[in-house]
Amino acid sequence: MKIIILGAGQVGSSAAYHLSREEANEVTVVDMRPDVLRELQDRLDIRTVVGHAAYPEVLERAGANDADIIVALTDTDETNMIACQVAYTTFHTATKIARIRAAEYMSAKNLFAQDAIPIDVRISPEQLVCEYIEQLILYPGTSQVLDFAGGRVRLVGVMADRDGLLVGQRIATLKDHIPNTEMRIAAIYRDGQAMLPDGDSVIQEGDEVFFIADRKDIRVFMSEMRRLEDPVRRVVIAGGGNIGVRLALALEQTNQVKIIERDPKRARVISEQVNKAIVLVGDAADEELLLEENVDNVDVFCALTNSEEANILSSMLAKRLGAHKVMALINRASYVDLVESGSIDIAISPQQITIGSLLAHVRRGDVVKVHSLRRGAAEAIEAIAHGSEAQSHVVGRKIEEINLPKGSAIVALVRNDQVIMAHHDTVINTDDHVILFMTDRRKIEQIEMLFQVSVSFV
Repeated sequence: MKIIILGAGQVGSSAAYHLSREEANEVTVVDMRPDVLRELQDRLDIRTVVGHAAYPEVLERAGANDADIIVALTDTDETNMIACQVAYTTFHTATKIARIRAAEYMSAKNLFAQDAIPIDVRISPEQLVCEYIEQLILYPGTSQVLDFAGGRVRLVGVMADRDGLLVGQRIATLKDHIPNTEMRIAAIYRDGQAMLPDGDSVIQEGDEVFFIADRKDIRVFMSEMRRLEDPVRRVVIAGGGNIGVRLALALEQTNQVKIIERDPKRARVISEQVNKAIVLVGDAADEELLLEENVDNVDVFCALTNSEEANILSSMLAKRLGAHKVMALINRASYVDLVESGSIDIAISPQQITIGSLLAHVRRGDVVKVHSLRRGAAEAIEAIAHGSEAQSHVVGRKIEEINLPKGSAIVALVRNDQVIMAHHDTVINTDDHVILFMTDRRKIEQIEMLFQVSVSFV
């Protein structure tokens, strides 16, 4: 598949990294900064083109004449929109994906269509990050909460502690603890190593456990892994940028929210946008300010400024002063594991959150959802089974009969409105939404082939 990525910023570079790792993809990156492209080309097997992302001549040099997908990820919404328009009008590019940051564009009616601005998929990293943090606040004690099948099923990452009822016991005993509900443990990470568990696996304190369950049952199963935490009431947001304001607007009806913003002019603008949230002018790394605002009574402190160094420092300070849980927005992947091993509870990576939205539109077969996990090493996928038993590798077959690559597991099915936890004898039907967990994303091509319909397959 020929893919052109416009923009070599944080999100564009991350997209190039993930997409170029798959052998079937031929990736070209366009940017106006030769030094950035040179550094990217030294690390990845990609082509690069220097130039303005929306110029027809630059797109032609990048191979737009026969590109399958154009992904516009520059820092400017207008450049991304014009680039997609040029790709459609001049080169008839089939799939056009664009990063759109401004909420005013995203909410506009009839703006994005083939006879208007021809963008097939709009991605707002800010909105995706905001939704991601919302889920972490809704389920205190989780490290990740990921939706599948329109939110009917959720994959949850949680750290097992000594207060968990299942800790130290075989997974098979879960049926005795909660007899009338079903969940499936998709993977266990112990000392950084992945395990695909079975009924005899024993959960240990400190394991990161990924389980999948119906949305209504998540809290019940969390109590098996750790002591349930009290609901979040008080939230402090450091940084009044796009993400900070969106999060405040999403939380202020149900939580006590304060925003700390350094720029007085920006703070005044924010105060007119929010309804109940309190806007403070100051530095989130100012110990005196945090003490004055009783940070020791705060349930969640979210550092969401544009500076990851400031986010790290303010989060560490808030934690030392008594904040119950701290989260920090971290752009550099190399920082994420480093900060989470210290006093910061959750490092939020916009690239990892955003890349799943891109991958879902690049995958072959009918893949409708992709979540990147464990810094891109693992993936959780939702694919739809199509075709008859004679045309498909999965339809009409028991899970134990499907030739899944090593490190992959089918963990759940959604059939109409029914959530089915996968067992070895579960049979997949046409139109089932199949949810898989992969501890090794390098096997993705084998998974894609399983879900492709073939008229010649017997």
